[in-house]
Amino acid sequence: MTYWGMDHKPHEGEMVVNAHVASKIVGVFHKLYDQRYPIRRMELVDKYKGSDFDSIEADNTSAFNCRNATGSSNWSQHAYGLAVDLNTCENPYVHSNGHIEHPRCVKYGNRKRQDPGVIHAGDKVVRAFRSIGWGWGGSWGGPWDFQHFSANGH
Repeated sequence: MTYWGMDHKPHEGEMVVNAHVASKIVGVFHKLYDQRYPIRRMELVDKYKGSDFDSIEADNTSAFNCRNATGSSNWSQHAYGLAVDLNTCENPYVHSNGHIEHPRCVKYGNRKRQDPGVIHAGDKVVRAFRSIGWGWGGSWGGPWDFQHFSANGH
């Protein structure tokens, strides 16, 4: 897919999603492109040998990753290609106690920040995913997964 980079230029990226939602996800990213929403990078997690931690460290936007949900023994929605993580550093996973695993992403725990790529409740990103019936991890109430959008909201 083509996306707007943080450098204000178009870039080509790759993402693997479940075939049943592929056209909807393309539609979401088309809306975000038209609105010039900035994305740091969009690479397959294969580049990071399937490491969710390393993909997040790289501030990578991705979808499919065959792994368990954070802190669980159950499959993540990412394992089914039914979840997208967007600008993973600007939108960190925040544990209920406020801890953020990735040191360079800690400053984004302050959700009042208006930096490029930061997602806020009700903004164009949340609305774009909501338009296809997907929920946002930033509305969970703790822990919060501000980067996460999924078909079932989890």
